[in-house]
Amino acid sequence: MKAIMVMFDSLNRHMLSCYGCDWTKTPNFKRLAERTVTFDNCYVGSMPCMPARREIHTGRYNFLHRSWGPMEPYDDSMPELLKNHGVYTHLVSDHWHYWEEGGANYHTKYNSYEWARGQEGDGWKSYLPDFPIPEHIDGKPGLWGRQDWVNRRYMQKQEDLPIAVTFENGLEFIHNNHGEDNWFLQLEAFDPHEPFYSLQEYKDLYPDGYEGPVFDWPSYHKIRETPEQVQHCINEYASVLSMCDDYLGKVLDAMDAYDLWDDTMLIVNTDHGFLLSEHDWWGKVMMPYYNEIAHIPMFIWDPRVKKAGERRRALVQNIDICPTLLEYFGVEIPKDVMGKPLKDTVDRDEPVREYALFGMHGCHVNITDGQYVYMRACDGGSGENNDNLKNYTLMPAHMKNSFDLEELRAAEFVDGFSFTKGLKLLAVPGTQKIASMGFPPTTLFDGGHMLFDVTRDPGQLHPLDDPQTEARMVKHMVRLMRENDAPVEQYVRLGLTAECS
Repeated sequence: MKAIMVMFDSLNRHMLSCYGCDWTKTPNFKRLAERTVTFDNCYVGSMPCMPARREIHTGRYNFLHRSWGPMEPYDDSMPELLKNHGVYTHLVSDHWHYWEEGGANYHTKYNSYEWARGQEGDGWKSYLPDFPIPEHIDGKPGLWGRQDWVNRRYMQKQEDLPIAVTFENGLEFIHNNHGEDNWFLQLEAFDPHEPFYSLQEYKDLYPDGYEGPVFDWPSYHKIRETPEQVQHCINEYASVLSMCDDYLGKVLDAMDAYDLWDDTMLIVNTDHGFLLSEHDWWGKVMMPYYNEIAHIPMFIWDPRVKKAGERRRALVQNIDICPTLLEYFGVEIPKDVMGKPLKDTVDRDEPVREYALFGMHGCHVNITDGQYVYMRACDGGSGENNDNLKNYTLMPAHMKNSFDLEELRAAEFVDGFSFTKGLKLLAVPGTQKIASMGFPPTTLFDGGHMLFDVTRDPGQLHPLDDPQTEARMVKHMVRLMRENDAPVEQYVRLGLTAECS
């Protein structure tokens, strides 16, 4: 048995032709839907990038206990479990956060790995401090934006783009190993994550006549640009999306050429979506997690059941990928895994859950049953009840650096949780780093508590006043938090109790 997971970052479900978009050019995603089962009710779990990847490894939510960070010593890692049971695991990626301090031990769980350099200000090529960069909307001031502009000098040909190098590495692995057995390839592209950089052949698919400052890297804030600028940035995203579609087609071509459909599972997924002016926002981090971010695409081909060109309504999440792959390769699923294997869901739309939680550490906690989405804001509305929120960890690192000395001086060892293998943990207060990244804490709770019927109002434009449904969603939110052994301060900050029913 073999398996390939093709993962894109910030892939917008609602902009794919196979999910009903009529203006983007994504023929290979349509082709993919014809060869796989398409999930219509897949939701994120933990946000953003590395929290989502941690739950793909572990099969359980990250966001209730800590923010962005490395794999923990007590984590069950799906690729490592496969590796330890004789399945060769290989990661190819240009997702540079794997090589920052806050993601530095994910790639070591695989037998081998390859990294394509240059995405999003990756410190790849050297430059002098006075290196000129053009005027940008949002500017990306400082070293990060300047570094990205330097890197682009080395990406002027298609074959030099990080996505091209990543897929070439992945296709080389498939070519070399298609006749072998017992391997898992994770082929992971950073695109279409911002900055939305592509070459002219893709920009020409979405001409708009724009002649203003460079605008392909929106910061996470409310819309303040002109309609022309907004549409141009949307078109820049669409250009990168069509580039991703082209590279997806190369994997489908390889599946055809080597007859891999007979014995190879194919999963195509993402970590989350991205707001491109919907709800008057750019981004994915501190605003309420509307469906453009939280309702994500997923496709699975399982050679054991051979279902293709069909759609599934069952409510699934990225935490289900871990047990799906472990079950596929005959590896025992650890007791701490909360996700469910999806073989029977792929086969006959067998449900695996009635409700799903999702969110980011310190922001709204959200729950859906597939029809309703309920967003629970921090009690008090201004963020003051977040003051007691803690990061529980034995790997004290943020995205780019270790926890600072003041944070660690305030930490204390506490008893762990049901899934921490009997280890005590550092409880680090005051690690809600959103404000230090330039996001005002009050924006984390925009809208307060909100309830939507996403079957009747998929754009989530009309919050409901429905106390009975809200009470039901709160009841199951508390139940799922208990099942995931959420710390007590999570209930306090949400104005809930663990006994709520």
